[in-house]
Amino acid sequence: MARVRYGARTEAEITAARTASTKLPPIWSTGVVAVWETDPDAVAAVLPPPLKPAARPLVRVNISKVDLPGYPLGAGSFSVAAAHDSVEGWYPLVMPMTHERALTGGREVFGEPKKLGEVTVERDGLGVRAALARHGIAFVEVRGAVTGELPLPEPSRKTDFYFKFLPAVDGSGFDADPVLVHCVRHEKVRRLERITGDVVLRESRHDPVSDLPVVRLLEVTLGEKTSDQRGRVVERVDAQALLPYVHQRYDDPLQVLDAPPEGSL
Repeated sequence: MARVRYGARTEAEITAARTASTKLPPIWSTGVVAVWETDPDAVAAVLPPPLKPAARPLVRVNISKVDLPGYPLGAGSFSVAAAHDSVEGWYPLVMPMTHERALTGGREVFGEPKKLGEVTVERDGLGVRAALARHGIAFVEVRGAVTGELPLPEPSRKTDFYFKFLPAVDGSGFDADPVLVHCVRHEKVRRLERITGDVVLRESRHDPVSDLPVVRLLEVTLGEKTSDQRGRVVERVDAQALLPYVHQRYDDPLQVLDAPPEGSL
C-alpha cells in the first residue's frame, strides 16, 4: 500500500524532523520599531495577573518582513512593558501574522496572541511606511524618513510574557489550568537607522490599540536583525483571574458591546 501521509510517523521520522528544526540558519528580518510612553492606567488595565506594570508605561510596536526562504512572512507585535516578579519584559496584546503557519505554531506552542493580518514595511528612498492591518483597518501606522545610521547595539536578551490556555469545550472557563510562559529571545542587529516621523493609531473594535495613546514618542528605528527564542513555563495561573482577559486573544463578537473611550473617535 502506498504511504498514507496522514498516518502515524515512525520514531525515526519524528526524530529527524525535530533535529532538522534545531539546525536552521539565522533568519533575518527588516523592520520598524517604535517605542512611546502612554497612559500608565491603560497599561495597568491590560495586564492579567500576576503581571504588573514595569517602571515606565511603555508601548513597543514591531512591524517586520521576515526573510524565510521561499516563504516570506510579515510579522508584527504591539506590546506593553510589564514585569513578573523580578523579570522585566513585554506583554504583547496582538501579533498580526500574514501566514497561518506562523500563527498556529506560536499560539499552540508558546501561547502567543497571534492573529492573521496584513503587515506592510515599505521604503522609498528615505521615506518609510510600516503598518499593521486587520478587517480593512490599518490600526497601527508608522510614517517617517530615515535621518541617519545608528551604532549597532550589542547582542541583547529580551523576554516576552505569554499566557497559554485552552478554552473549555462547553464554553465556560478553561479545559486545563492556564500557564504563564517566559519566552526569551537573543537578538543580533546588523543594521540600524534612525527614523524621524510619527505613529498613528486608528480605532478598531477588534484591535483597540488606540486605548494606549502616544503620549511621548521616544524612538523610531529601521533595522535588520535576527533572533532565536526559547520558552519555558514558569507557573500556573489563577483561571478565574485570567478569564476576564481572554477576549484579548480572539475576535470576540461581543466586542461590539465594548464602546471606545469618549473622545477617541
